[in-house]
Amino acid sequence: MTELDVAGLQRRLADFAAARQWQPYHTPKNLAAALSVEAAELLEIFQWLTPEEADRVMADPQTAHRVGDEVADVLAYLLQFCTVLGIDPLAALAAKIDRNELRFPARGHRPEEEAAGGSENDTHRHSSE
Repeated sequence: MTELDVAGLQRRLADFAAARQWQPYHTPKNLAAALSVEAAELLEIFQWLTPEEADRVMADPQTAHRVGDEVADVLAYLLQFCTVLGIDPLAALAAKIDRNELRFPARGHRPEEEAAGGSENDTHRHSSE
């Protein structure tokens, strides 16, 4: 039976690497580099598409399969990276969302900005900052 929880997937990835004796290569630097490469491969699918074409990318079965494969590659390397460094990816994400909710309150939750019409930077920031 396939495990679809994060810890189960991390165990499967670790077992897969161990069976092939790949652990010496799974250093934080190598895994971060591999993660970056896979993210770039995902980006490559969208590189020259218009916003409208990008919105419809999953309508084409062949392209949808490529997107799914690249997402899987990105997630696999991210989970392996987290395993090597002892990071709980779900806890890290929850903590980041908590910090971002404090840093970037929803419009109308800061009285000084509501009166001024909002912050200039609100529309130019991304939650991963």
